[in-house]
Amino acid sequence: MNTEWIAVDWGTSHLRAWAMQGDTVLDHAQCDRGMATLRRDQFQDALLTLVQGWLGAAPVDVIACGMVGARQGWVEAPYVAVPAKPISTVPVRVPGTDPRIRAFVVPGLKQDDPADVMRGEETQIAGYLSTRPHWDGVICLPGTHTKWVQVSAGEVVSFRTFMTGELFDLLGQHSVLKHSVGEGWDDDAFATAVADTLSKPEQLAGRLFGLRAADLLQGQDPATARARLSGALIGAELAATRPYWLGQQLAIIGAEALSNIYATALQQQGAFVETADATQATLAGLLLARTLTRQTA
Repeated sequence: MNTEWIAVDWGTSHLRAWAMQGDTVLDHAQCDRGMATLRRDQFQDALLTLVQGWLGAAPVDVIACGMVGARQGWVEAPYVAVPAKPISTVPVRVPGTDPRIRAFVVPGLKQDDPADVMRGEETQIAGYLSTRPHWDGVICLPGTHTKWVQVSAGEVVSFRTFMTGELFDLLGQHSVLKHSVGEGWDDDAFATAVADTLSKPEQLAGRLFGLRAADLLQGQDPATARARLSGALIGAELAATRPYWLGQQLAIIGAEALSNIYATALQQQGAFVETADATQATLAGLLLARTLTRQTA
């Protein structure tokens, strides 16, 4: 296998890598050795263990995005202040690497007021825009920490982060609701919860305990509780982000299942939504970042 370069998405909990030939994926590997599990001196070994089968005698470029560039990461890649192109500066070279690799890390973006940061999403945004050079609108990137990003003239103008995914996990697994929320889904319950919380987001805390009460008093199905919990949290998020999505051209970049949940909630409010694959966007963005490193090499 003739690996030309290696694309890496290195988050808090997972490491994903792709052997690349131009824009073609030759192979893929992943593991759970994310940033949170590693000391700075362990990053290189974690990567080499995963990709050693792709390496040869000549050094291979590794282009990485995500939390690998955090202060606690392999090398700190300073944030770029918005407004800015999602990838506007040359990725940071990791010093002292194994001679078989040349590693670079894509910087994240920062916003001073209100204070906010992103790492990894900027690469997906850049990849998405690479095939839509005149696209203006709002990009939603759902996940543990969902991003809402305003894009104009090829630049990220502003963005906001919502901890909706993390709140869903915390409430469903570590609160009193863990006794009532189970697996499965209920489309009608989700739609109702989104609409109710979007119209009256100030009642969110009360609606959440209502999930437990409905279980105790009415034997509510755990799948219904799960859908209602998700709908309530996403409804509150949509209430807060209404200026971002109302009447705007809107794209969602994320994992298919979660993207579809957000798309359903937005479509119920009359929004026109386009969805895009997160992996494809990430690889396209990393290819752009690699081009920057080669132009300045």
